[in-house]
Amino acid sequence: MVGKGIEHIIKEDVRENETWFFASSKDADLRVKESCKALFDRIKPTHVIHLAAMVSALFNNLQYKVEFYRENVLMNDNVMECSKEYNVKLVSCLSTCIFPDKTSYPIDETMVHNGPPHDSNRGYAYAKRMIDVMNRCYAEEYNCNFTSIIPTNIFGIFFILYNFSIILFITYISYNINM
Repeated sequence: MVGKGIEHIIKEDVRENETWFFASSKDADLRVKESCKALFDRIKPTHVIHLAAMVSALFNNLQYKVEFYRENVLMNDNVMECSKEYNVKLVSCLSTCIFPDKTSYPIDETMVHNGPPHDSNRGYAYAKRMIDVMNRCYAEEYNCNFTSIIPTNIFGIFFILYNFSIILFITYISYNINM
């Protein structure tokens, strides 16, 4: 969804001397180091916006916590390691579910590690939190220029209705009924 939004904007605002490549799971299996490395070899990026993730709705997050953790950690680790090897500037996308379940509001990025995330997203949330941890580790050990963003709930022309929470679903339906 975020990637399609960026792609849409880039197509409307073409800039000289910029080449963008929008990879999908058809281009590489980022869970496999060799596949990720082959993509980097082919594309030779200078910058990467890492949006790849195994995502789903609440019931899958509850049922497959290990899979959500492992699949996402593998992708994140391979993208980060290849970004280091190719001296790439990396921006990764986190998720609002990484924030602690019990917290004070308003929340900001300094509060990410102030407690465990909600149990329903444990696997996915900790995998996403590890991006923040690894950004710092790569910067300290290898002087890598990695950072991350935490987008809030996103709607728009690329919103995939069936793949999100009931609250988002109800909001989306209510908005469209009132249009």
